[in-house]
Amino acid sequence: MQISIFGLGYVGCVSLGCFAKNGHNVIGVDVIEHKIDLINSGKPTIVEEDIDMIINEQYIKGNISATNDFVKAVEESEISLICVGTPQSKEGHLNLDYIFNVTEEIAEGIKKKKSFHTVVIRSTVLPGTNKKVTETIENISGKKSGIDFAVVSNPEFLREGNAVKDFYNPAITVIGSDDDTAIQKIKELYKGINAHIEVTSIKVAELIKYVNNSYHALKIAFANEVGNICKNIGIDSHKVMDLFCKDTHLNISPIYFKPGYAYGGSCLPKDLRGLKTLAHDHYLTSPIIESIEQSNENQKKIALELISSKGKKKLGILGISFKPGTDDLRYSPAVELTEYFIGKGYEVNIYDRNVTISELTGTNKLFIEDHIPHLSKLISNDLEYVIDRSEIIVINHNLTEFKDLPNKYPTKIFIDLARIGDNNSTDNYEGICW
Repeated sequence: MQISIFGLGYVGCVSLGCFAKNGHNVIGVDVIEHKIDLINSGKPTIVEEDIDMIINEQYIKGNISATNDFVKAVEESEISLICVGTPQSKEGHLNLDYIFNVTEEIAEGIKKKKSFHTVVIRSTVLPGTNKKVTETIENISGKKSGIDFAVVSNPEFLREGNAVKDFYNPAITVIGSDDDTAIQKIKELYKGINAHIEVTSIKVAELIKYVNNSYHALKIAFANEVGNICKNIGIDSHKVMDLFCKDTHLNISPIYFKPGYAYGGSCLPKDLRGLKTLAHDHYLTSPIIESIEQSNENQKKIALELISSKGKKKLGILGISFKPGTDDLRYSPAVELTEYFIGKGYEVNIYDRNVTISELTGTNKLFIEDHIPHLSKLISNDLEYVIDRSEIIVINHNLTEFKDLPNKYPTKIFIDLARIGDNNSTDNYEGICW
């Protein structure tokens, strides 16, 4: 394939060499003459393991070149990759000047083309950028998106020092587009790359790099806070975290990575507070660990505000235990939510077939008798009974029996805190964070 790459910095240089090594003919485009001269003499524009050898090898084979003639580069290629920087402003916003300068250049080239052209955004940009790039190209070129060209979001996941290895072995290749022609083009471009290709919506593709890197930063800072606590009590922090990482069922896994309502139960709140207290007792500041509970409380507040905003006073609660498959009400965020609305004068009915008051024994029975005896008369085993007497239905558990309720009861308002399914787009349904 014929490829043009706009921006010969870190991502652009690595992409230039590696795509050429994969058998493509690649033209690099930049406004800095020194970078152009380096590529045109078989030398890389960056210092990175293996890239010097790759650039030199592909230059000798005639697979790479560089120019400042952006129109010619677009005319002589079928795919243009945008790999320019997106530096941060003093206020923390992204500076997208380079993105749109390059977009205008590519649009001038597309204006002169008769064949379909695919534009690929590799740079890290915020959601909405793809749409603006598309509109800019349409305005300047006079061509139509989906007919004459398409803009694809294809974020890079390259680490400095490991960029060549990461290029050939990414965890995943993300293609964000709604254009089938462009999707097939990019799939073909990545043939030979050892990674699953995930085709998704444009906005998801634009956001994922920010989520990834924010989580990577969180991991580092969390490990450091654990390390500080370990050092102060004479424990080898690396042995602790090595053991932590061996748990691939819960710790290093997809478990718990589903947006929804607050955590609860008798373990997470208690053990988190225990670790916070341990740090405090050793005069350590651990802002991440300390802020976890605050974030969880904020999620509860979001749910309360969402329910209150509907302006109805008859409330049905589906699931009141702290998670499905249990009757444990201790530290259940659903209990807190229910008590809040009872206190606000709401008429509340509760459905939870695992919490049958007459069958409760032991700790849970004592908990209800001591802390929430007034809730016992509100809990029913009859789902239809609860729904019939409610205007707003709050779903706390992800259970099969709840999945079709928004369609079955179109006059009721459903607030979903548990994600009962992916296909709920009815007017009477709203998720807490989807």
